Amino acid sequence: MLIAFSVAPSGTGESVSEAVADAVAVVRDRAHQVPMNAVRGNEEYTRLLEQWMRSYRPEELFDDDGRLRADLRELSPSGPRRMSANPHANGGVLTRDLRLPDFRAHAVDVPVPGGAIAQPTRVLGEWLAGVVTENPTNFLIMGPDETASNRLSAAVDAGGKRWLGETLPIDDSLSPTGRVLEMLSEHQCQGWLEGYLLTGRHGLFNCYEAFIHIIDAMFNQHAKWLKVTREIPWRAPIPSLNYLLSSHVWRQDHNGFSHQDPGFIDHVVNKKADVIRVYLPPDANTLLSTYDHCLRSRDYVNVVVAGKQPGPQWLTMDEAIAHCTRGIGIWEWASTDGGEGEPDIVLACAGDIPTVETLAAVDLIRRHLPQLRVRVINVVDLMRLQDEGEHPHGLSDREFDALFTTDKPVVFAYHGYPWLIHRLTYRRTNHDNIHVRGYKEEGTTTTPFDMVMLNDLDRYHLVMDVIDRVPGLAAEQAVLRQRMTDARLRARQYTREHGTDLPEVAEWAWPDARARGLPGTAGDDTAADFEAAPAPVQGERTGG
Repeated sequence: MLIAFSVAPSGTGESVSEAVADAVAVVRDRAHQVPMNAVRGNEEYTRLLEQWMRSYRPEELFDDDGRLRADLRELSPSGPRRMSANPHANGGVLTRDLRLPDFRAHAVDVPVPGGAIAQPTRVLGEWLAGVVTENPTNFLIMGPDETASNRLSAAVDAGGKRWLGETLPIDDSLSPTGRVLEMLSEHQCQGWLEGYLLTGRHGLFNCYEAFIHIIDAMFNQHAKWLKVTREIPWRAPIPSLNYLLSSHVWRQDHNGFSHQDPGFIDHVVNKKADVIRVYLPPDANTLLSTYDHCLRSRDYVNVVVAGKQPGPQWLTMDEAIAHCTRGIGIWEWASTDGGEGEPDIVLACAGDIPTVETLAAVDLIRRHLPQLRVRVINVVDLMRLQDEGEHPHGLSDREFDALFTTDKPVVFAYHGYPWLIHRLTYRRTNHDNIHVRGYKEEGTTTTPFDMVMLNDLDRYHLVMDVIDRVPGLAAEQAVLRQRMTDARLRARQYTREHGTDLPEVAEWAWPDARARGLPGTAGDDTAADFEAAPAPVQGERTGG
């Protein structure tokens, strides 16, 4: 509502209140400020306020009891014509469930853990192509010109990019009815998607992880809106706001430091626990299961961080579904504690690259410390770490203690900033023994393994952490620790001399896959963001 307030000159020829007039003048620089301060006790301001209100001639609008006149009430629309009852302003009443293809049909065949190489978001894109096809009027994908770079090209091929302007012979996949909306403005993409969801439709926002920060304030307001409207009985639930963040911190080695920031997760978890969800699927099958769940949900903000580069795949589809349903779990096939009794140490991981480095560290421990009882825990649903009293997905203390023990050392390899894990687990019995490795704001244009070494998240450093934290190992395994230090130096020197990672790192495979001669190398060339050609492609975001 806009109330225009004009102040007439006083009988003396001077303005009644120059300060008030200045403050309320619509065209002035202070138009957004309070027109009158400290009205109470100021007779001049009280008189001006009454004069202002009476200028609207309330005696013509209200009866003697202060009620709106009956003839004026009859002018108001009724039923769904009312603004508050318009179904387009309460989009949940118009929402139709998506027709989702069976994601299991896109499963990556994983004969043994690590026995396949795949690009998770490419696999997801193939499934999303079916989502686009099956839902041609109520599902959109938004993104700031990075949809192909994030390996969702199959969805673009199926639905086309929305374009209403002139087309040229060199244009590709442009359509006035396209189901992918791109603009190099994260604000615009966020606004598009929010409007689409609020009117009852479905969608997702794919973005480079570092640049999703641009819409922090817009996310804030949507999360706050969800929190409040969930408490209003007549508000129908709307489809969730789904983010897919790829081209993430650990594989932005060619773009460099400007593109390396996993902090959106930290920002998101500040919001109401009833609203926010954060998922870090470690491979393609868990990503498929996770996103099927997200697109079926209502009234949430779902943040999913997943890699686009080729990497080892760990779980069969059935295993992935079970793991995602739990949200957190012990990977028995990777652990060495036999599933009975307490381990000597817990190695936990959340995120695709931290998972690779954790399992590579376990491989080293098996070879050099075979007597050590290691328990491996992988976290898909990050909020499982929080107390059940703080988040609906949180583990009870009993469940958490059963996984992480009450007194054994825990080395946690995490995708983002380490302190978030401490924040989520600070109430836990064994918090003092939890040591977290993650992104420490160290980055540059370098190789994938050098990136993890810069932040002490690499396999060799994780083995050193184990030696440092398991009682008695520091003195007993001083030689092994020195070998791990030397291995880091050797790996770094190799990158400086050859511009690629050491073969024993780049070609590493989990023992079960290695024994069968199955694919074990993901490669370390991330420079070609667009798969079609090694040369730069117009529209690709390539630098700071």
